[in-house]
Amino acid sequence: MGKGDKYASLAEELLGKLGGASNVADAVHCMTRLRVLPIDRSKVKMEDIKNTEGVFGVIEEETIQIVLGPGVVNKVHTEFEKLLEEASGDLNLKEVASKNKSEIDRKNAKPFKLFLRRIASIFIPLIPALVASGLITGITKAIVQAGWLAAESQLAIILTVIGSGLFAYLGILVGTNAAKEYGGSPALGALAGILVINPAVGDISLFGENLLPGRGGLIGVLFAAIFIALVEKQVRKFIPQSLDIILTPTIALLITGIVTYIVFMPVGGFLSDAITNGLLNVLDFGGVVAGFVLGAAFLPLVITGLHQGLTPVHLELINSIGDDPLLPILAMGGAGQVGAAFAIYMKTKKASLKRAIGGGLPSGMLGIGEPLIFGVTLPLGRPFLTACLGAGVGGAFQAQFGIATSSIGVSGLPLTFLVHPNQIALFLAGLFISYIAGFIFTYLFGFKDEMAVEFK
Repeated sequence: MGKGDKYASLAEELLGKLGGASNVADAVHCMTRLRVLPIDRSKVKMEDIKNTEGVFGVIEEETIQIVLGPGVVNKVHTEFEKLLEEASGDLNLKEVASKNKSEIDRKNAKPFKLFLRRIASIFIPLIPALVASGLITGITKAIVQAGWLAAESQLAIILTVIGSGLFAYLGILVGTNAAKEYGGSPALGALAGILVINPAVGDISLFGENLLPGRGGLIGVLFAAIFIALVEKQVRKFIPQSLDIILTPTIALLITGIVTYIVFMPVGGFLSDAITNGLLNVLDFGGVVAGFVLGAAFLPLVITGLHQGLTPVHLELINSIGDDPLLPILAMGGAGQVGAAFAIYMKTKKASLKRAIGGGLPSGMLGIGEPLIFGVTLPLGRPFLTACLGAGVGGAFQAQFGIATSSIGVSGLPLTFLVHPNQIALFLAGLFISYIAGFIFTYLFGFKDEMAVEFK
């Protein structure tokens, strides 16, 4: 069976266990999970899905999130969409699905979870660009610092421009996605981002002080973009259709611009300072204790999906102080998981468990921990806790030495390229300490073969 056939077969198998095409209201994917919104959950064969070969785990929230792993999930999703499209002709499925999806969303619209889901929808599409830009920037800095490339050389300048461009104009992309997420025109969202980052903002003087371009950061951009989307929708209700294309965007932009400069940028700046200073104070005063707690707490955030809300926090730290001391600490969550998985692999005699670990370890070391979490440590129970302890030890080390990244990206070994060049050795030391701590805690206290009743 070819690779394409394998993904098509898995998609077809999952669709059947989800109750068929007529039971799927929506299907999207992130880096590791196929997220399916079923119409009738009673038709979903949850245990069968969990036992499907190639599925590392299943999370039940508003959507059914099937963990397939990086590189696989996007291919399975493509085949899944083909199956839904084929079925839609016979069932008028899209119309039915749209109606049911709205009803399901209404029932599941818990404010905090809805907010996190929207934040994720705004920032997750930007992750590939953030990773690429961050890696190019980080590798360039490392090469220059090592003396292999002169900082004033044209190649170094070109690489720096390529890597740094995204961060100069990130507000435009965030504004675009935010407006789209809240039902507005993406182009107006982009304009909302420009309102905040435009260098000409410095010429505006309010209350006796000149505004600072970029003041409020991404928080200010989010406020402005969401606001312009809401204003656009309200204005459109009163504008004749023949004048809509002219008046609606003009009025929305004018109102948003004024409110942004008077309210959103100052308030966004205050909140940005509060978040940044608060985290820095926690790390300064809490030291290794804060690092341990933050490192140990990250894996529970992952399984609840709350980690998605941290992306704007990381970006705001970079925007405010130039680097991110939080990400290296949280990245130890995956490292503790890897150490725990190695310990289980060494102790178990069950071939299926060894295969599950062998399949998840490479992606785990490269910063994608969900296959190991949902396929190995979480189902076993205690190893998940010992992995958290290992992560805490690594987090304490990172906090002690103030390790920081210049960008955001996946954790694990690839994060090495985003750490400040003079801190790479210390970051790697902390990473391996977390591996070792997770291994020791799990080997000594976290796992016995009789715990693996689900494996053969």
